[in-house]
Amino acid sequence: MSIIDKALAAVTPPESEEKRAEATRKARAAAGSGDWLAHALDHHDQIRMAFEACRSATGAGARTQAMKQLALVLNGHSLAEEVVLYPAMAKAGEKAHAGLAYSEQTTAKMQMAELERIDPATKEWLDKLEHIRGAVLHHVYEEEGTWFLELKNKYDDQAFLTVRFLEEFERYVGEASRSASAERRSFARDDGMDQPPA
Repeated sequence: MSIIDKALAAVTPPESEEKRAEATRKARAAAGSGDWLAHALDHHDQIRMAFEACRSATGAGARTQAMKQLALVLNGHSLAEEVVLYPAMAKAGEKAHAGLAYSEQTTAKMQMAELERIDPATKEWLDKLEHIRGAVLHHVYEEEGTWFLELKNKYDDQAFLTVRFLEEFERYVGEASRSASAERRSFARDDGMDQPPA
């Protein structure tokens, strides 16, 4: 375990699954149909599923592919939060929460970069994945249990947050999805293979 991993574990005590589920239920109850909070919670579900796909993947190739899918949704979601939601949190009087949120997400990105450099066939890869998962799930718990509920109650222009949050998520994930599809089509043409579905 690296020094960063030890520090991360010290500042991110794990909550029980029951506490996490309760926070998610509270946040779902506060979300409006199709609003930024509902979308953020959907992204959180996708992130949890992507971690599970990484954990259950067998073999280096499957783990690498699962890690890329995790990185796509994790990065798209975090960037949308950083560009739209965290500035709104600060504006709504929650500067400390916004600062902590940025810090936690930066740490997760650094840890994902380290994971990418570890042989996915090793136990070290799984250990690093678990450290990242624990930190991300703690971050999600903070958002769902407190931070996003405060933002929902304190920020005046909820419609603006919804529009901008979706724009920023699509800017990253939509472009990444289109680029990956184009890359697959190009690879298939270069190899004389049939084109895979986009």
